[in-house]
Amino acid sequence: MNIWLVEIWRTWRAALRRPGFLLLAAAVLALGVGSASAVFTMIDGVLLRPLPYAQPHRLVALGPMQDGVVRPVSPQQYQQLGDLPGVGSLGIFMGETTAANIAGYGEPMQVPALEMDRGVLPTLRVQPAFGRNFTAQEDQPHGPAAVLLYHGFWLQRFGGNPAVIGQTLQVEGVPHTIVGVLPAGFDLGQAAIALPMALVAHSNDDGTNYTAVARLASGFTPQALGAQVQTRLHAFYVAQGKHAYNDNFWHRVQFGAQDFGSEEHAGQQATSLMWLACAALLLLIAMVNLTNLMMLRTMGRSHDASVRGALGAPAWRVALPSMAEGLLIGLLGVLFGQALAALALWALHTWMPVDWMSVEWMRPGGLSMGWAAWALAMAVGLFGALVATVLGLWRGHAALSMDSLREGGRSGPGHRSGLLGKVLVIAQVALASLLLCAAGVFLHSLLMASKVDLGFDARGVLTFELAPVKATYPDAVSVQRLSQSVVDRLRQIPGVRHAAAGTNLPAGGLTGQWNVGALHLPRGENFSAQFHAVDPGFFQVFDISLRQGRVFATTDVRGGEAVAIVNRAFADEYYAGHALGQTIQQGSGAGMLSARIVGVVADTYQFGPVDPDSIQPILYLPLAQMPDDALSMFRAYEPMRFALKVSGEPEGYRAAVERAVAEVAPNQPISHVYSMAYVVHDTTTDIEFNLMLIGLLGGLALLLAGVGMYAVMAVAVAAREREFGVRAALGASPLRLLLLVLSGGLMQIVLGLIVGMALGAAGSKVLRAVVVQLGRSVFDPWAMLVACAVLAGAGVLACLVPAVRAGRTPPMRALLGE
Repeated sequence: MNIWLVEIWRTWRAALRRPGFLLLAAAVLALGVGSASAVFTMIDGVLLRPLPYAQPHRLVALGPMQDGVVRPVSPQQYQQLGDLPGVGSLGIFMGETTAANIAGYGEPMQVPALEMDRGVLPTLRVQPAFGRNFTAQEDQPHGPAAVLLYHGFWLQRFGGNPAVIGQTLQVEGVPHTIVGVLPAGFDLGQAAIALPMALVAHSNDDGTNYTAVARLASGFTPQALGAQVQTRLHAFYVAQGKHAYNDNFWHRVQFGAQDFGSEEHAGQQATSLMWLACAALLLLIAMVNLTNLMMLRTMGRSHDASVRGALGAPAWRVALPSMAEGLLIGLLGVLFGQALAALALWALHTWMPVDWMSVEWMRPGGLSMGWAAWALAMAVGLFGALVATVLGLWRGHAALSMDSLREGGRSGPGHRSGLLGKVLVIAQVALASLLLCAAGVFLHSLLMASKVDLGFDARGVLTFELAPVKATYPDAVSVQRLSQSVVDRLRQIPGVRHAAAGTNLPAGGLTGQWNVGALHLPRGENFSAQFHAVDPGFFQVFDISLRQGRVFATTDVRGGEAVAIVNRAFADEYYAGHALGQTIQQGSGAGMLSARIVGVVADTYQFGPVDPDSIQPILYLPLAQMPDDALSMFRAYEPMRFALKVSGEPEGYRAAVERAVAEVAPNQPISHVYSMAYVVHDTTTDIEFNLMLIGLLGGLALLLAGVGMYAVMAVAVAAREREFGVRAALGASPLRLLLLVLSGGLMQIVLGLIVGMALGAAGSKVLRAVVVQLGRSVFDPWAMLVACAVLAGAGVLACLVPAVRAGRTPPMRALLGE
């Protein structure tokens, strides 16, 4: 044991005295370990860490199943599940937050509100930090008005004063008793306040806008409970028969149960898998590079190893210096890598736009490296360093010969070792090409998105949201009057060219996109489409071109002829392109709505320029003709949207807009005052984040591949110095020697690119799961071409210095060597 310790200490001391190689190898390993640790921490914070509730493995989501994932449930379905065997407790909450107006304890403001029933907190095993949960009386229609405050909002609005319990807060113009403050770690829905769901008993509402969460009873599994859910709900709809709305659809649906955490993060799994695959590629490139360096290091020690062998040292004693150095490289690589990972995560949390952040990352410690990240780094770093050392020793075994002893270690790597170096370079280029191609796909998506004609003009448009206070504006007429008053006042602001109001903006992701069903043509089948209610100035503000007919006029009001406008996609899909003058109907019986189509307008990209489903059939109705029940349903989920076309920079009109609205409606707050350009840009934030992350990993891969190629070419040129001297003595020009070295390097690059493209085609499923959301093919010739050009350029630069050195080899060097 003393011999081992002495040898290890002697090796470490020698390495630290001349730390050049040590720092280079440790830095290469640190890049791979740090990237893997940082990406693992990001994924761990979203997918792997348990939910911040007691016994999270007992929590399941219940509802319809689609593609193996539980989807939102309806109130009618939820009320059939309360007494199921296997359900210990049950709760339901709104799938999305709603805009709520509050007043009191400061200026009126619009905040996100989460509606949930009194079963949610007991099911999650969450106790309010102060106060209590909703009572049964508060969680029923027309019950006492109560509100729960989220911890962050409580600190911001009330200064953390626990005396607010029992005080009143105006919510939608109605006094609500503050009954509790939720704990700091509770961020369900990312809201500011929570309101009682107050479901109607025996509801027949089949709108799937809610999430049902249950806590498993002892002895039950999600699969067993899922079978119970399927049996109960299928029997319910069969019993309803033709009296159930859309009963044929529900008869075909499979219901079930799923882990609540998996349901919450179902849409993030494909992207996280892509991140992990890219980090694994970079780690593999680092390991290949380290193996290359360790092999060259072993070649440099060939004379010392030959002397040890000639003196009778056993094999383990000959290999011990290299193993000791590999262990030191592994330790330093882990420490440096974790430092790089911590720095990267800190920069991510500090400077990354909030729109790019997952809610889990914003929790305290959400991006901190836990024991799992350290364990992964230690295992990967130490194991990788030792494996690289062993491979280097194995391939360098050919150098441990009497030839090396006689030549004083000047012979350099042999043919087999040189061949392995070339193979390693090819592997690095192949792996780096995968990362660069992935980054190229996202970069090309953004470039293509910037050139897409959205169907409207976002330039010079300022938008904001306004949710009319329900107590002050209880019906459609009052909301329409308020909207018109606001629009009229906005038009008076100097610099405002046009202003409009509506239920939706022409783009902006899923938020605010409202789908209406039971549409039908006379004597036709039912269908559904996107529904927008807008005032006459809407198409002018956004410069949406009219293709046929006319736009809405100020005479299209309640009591007049019901009219509608459709977009080109609607006209083509349901009227074979001949929609003008046709009649569209919605509903049936005495409550059926019927409108004449008076215009056809251009298609717009609702969900942004990169979403393949962005162009949808849209039905426009005049805001002044919007029925009470339709507007009431819309207001339950969404605020009204306003837009104004201005001269100059839109953001400069923010203060004037706030003053204008305050004059028309003094106690009516507004929110989300953004330029339309920002709203459109917000639809591409996921792509930008993926481009940033994968581009960074691709850049590091390019750096590692360049360093590896340079090291191999430099050693190869040094090993062939006599050959180049002889060639020069026989008349070879410096240019010819330079091209000889460059051609060999370029051959390795070309082979690496071919292998990389083949691997990319074979393993494209990981990227396809994400890219399919962009409406793009994984096979992107432009991205591949750019990746190949960048790698080829980096490879030429890496080979250039050794090639120039080879071209300058003096002929006398060969004679002196002999």
